Amino acid sequence: MVTVDIDGARGFITEDEFNQGKKRAEGAFEKVKKGSGPGNEWLGWRRILDQPNDAELDRIEQHALSVREDADIFIVCGIGGSYQGAKAIIEALKKPFDSRGPEILFAGHNMSGNYLKQLLSYLKQPKEDGSEKSVYLNVISKSGTTLETAIAFRTIRSWMHEQYGEETKNRITATTGPTGGVLNQIIDEEGYHKYEIPDDIGGRFSVLTPVGLFPVSVAGIDIQTLFYGAVAEYKTNESDPESLLNYAALRFKMHKKGYALDVIGSFEPELSGFCGWTQQLLGESEGKEGKGLFPATASYSTDLHSIGQMIQQGQRNMMETLLVIDKPFSDLTLVAAHNDVDQLDYLTGRSIHEINKSALEGTCQAHIEGGVPVVRVGLDKLNAQQMGRLIYFYELFTAVYVYMLEVNPFNQPGVENYKKAMYRLLGK
Repeated sequence: MVTVDIDGARGFITEDEFNQGKKRAEGAFEKVKKGSGPGNEWLGWRRILDQPNDAELDRIEQHALSVREDADIFIVCGIGGSYQGAKAIIEALKKPFDSRGPEILFAGHNMSGNYLKQLLSYLKQPKEDGSEKSVYLNVISKSGTTLETAIAFRTIRSWMHEQYGEETKNRITATTGPTGGVLNQIIDEEGYHKYEIPDDIGGRFSVLTPVGLFPVSVAGIDIQTLFYGAVAEYKTNESDPESLLNYAALRFKMHKKGYALDVIGSFEPELSGFCGWTQQLLGESEGKEGKGLFPATASYSTDLHSIGQMIQQGQRNMMETLLVIDKPFSDLTLVAAHNDVDQLDYLTGRSIHEINKSALEGTCQAHIEGGVPVVRVGLDKLNAQQMGRLIYFYELFTAVYVYMLEVNPFNQPGVENYKKAMYRLLGK
C-alpha cells in the first residue's frame, strides 16, 4: 500500500493549524464520496474501480498482444493526459535497454515540425535485415481537434496509408469519446479500431481507462495487476483514508501559509515520468482563481547538482514531495578496485541502492534543516500492482486537496484561453 510520512513537514505548522486542515480534508473527502462537490459529473475514475469491467480488460490485452507480436514500432499520439500516464507507467515498469516487444514512441505532444520530420524519416529506415519496419499507431483524443495531436495524426496516418494501403485500418487504433467529435467521423470513414473514453472521466484522470491501458499493455506490462492494484487502493481509502487526509491537511496549510511551490521528485529515475504525470494532475486541477502550489519536478540525485542549491538556500517559499521506493530493484554492489585512486574503498561491497538511500536521507535532513518542509510518499516496491495503487492514491488526493481550496478539481478553463488566442491567430 501507499505510505505517507509527513514528519519532515509537521514542524512547519502548529498543531491547531494541522487539526484545522484535517477537519477541512475530512469534509472534502465526503464531497468526493457523496459526489456533492463541483464537477461531480467527472467522478468516473472512481466508478470504474468500484465496478471493474473485466471484459474490457481482456479485450485490451488480446488486442495489445496481437499488436505486440507484429509491431516493430508502436506510436502513442496524444498530449497531456492522453499520453502522460502511459508514458509514466512504461518508464517505471519496463526495464531500461529491454529490446523485447515494439519500440514505444510518442507523437502529438508538441508542434515541432522537425520532430515529425525526423520521426517519419526514422519510420522509413529499413531494419538491419533490410526489411521494412512494422508500424502501429494509437491516436488518443476525446475531441479529435486538439491541434498538436491532430497535426501529428494527419501526418503519420497519411504516411501509413501510403505505406500499408488497405491494411492501415488494422494498424491504427483511435481512443476517443463514445460519440461525436472529429475522430469518430474518421473512424467511421476508415474503419480503424476504437476504444472509448468514458464521458465521465477527464483526460488527466483517464490513465486507468483504454487511454493508458492499451499502450501500457502493448509495452508488455500486466494491466490486470495494474488495474486491480488501483482497485485495492480504492477499497483501502474508502475505509481508512487517514494517511491521505493527513497529507492533504499538511499541503493545504502549506498553501495557506504562503508557500508557492511543491517540488515533486524521486531518487529513482524510473519515477521521473510519474513525477511529470503528477505535475499535470495537480497543476491543471488546483491552479485556478489565483490558488494552488506550483508543481515543479526534480529527478534526484541528478538535479541536486542543478537546482539543489536553490532548494537548499533559495527563497523559503517551497515544500518538497519525494516519491520513495523501499525495496531495491537490483542487488548490484560496488566492486573492489586494485587501488583506491577514486577514494571509494569505504563503499566497497555496499549496494548501489543502499548508497542511493543514504543520499535520500541526507538530502531530506539537509532540506528540512534548511527550511524546506519534506513529505515522503512511499511504495514497498516498484511493480504493476504498486503503481496501480499509487495512481489512484494521487487521483483521490488531488480531488480531496483541490476541494479544500474551494475550486473545481476537474475543469481547466484557463487552458481554453491560449487555444482561443492561437486559433484566432491561425485564422480558424
